[in-house]
Amino acid sequence: MTSRTISLADDAYERLKARKRPHESFTDVVRRLTMGPSLLQLADVMKPESAARLADAIDENRRQRRLARARELRR
Repeated sequence: MTSRTISLADDAYERLKARKRPHESFTDVVRRLTMGPSLLQLADVMKPESAARLADAIDENRRQRRLARARELRR
């Protein structure tokens, strides 16, 4: 298996480290946190109206986070 070196900001590293379990590699942590059901799979179990509201809420949350990040960078 090949490996890659990635750069993380200190805060991102600390967050990843905090999720790391004993005897778990960082590769294991990333796999555990990124694998699993996709939000797209909810489409099969949600009513279309509920799915649309959820999508709108996610979009709004992302927009707010981008705005907050932009304000933080301007400081």
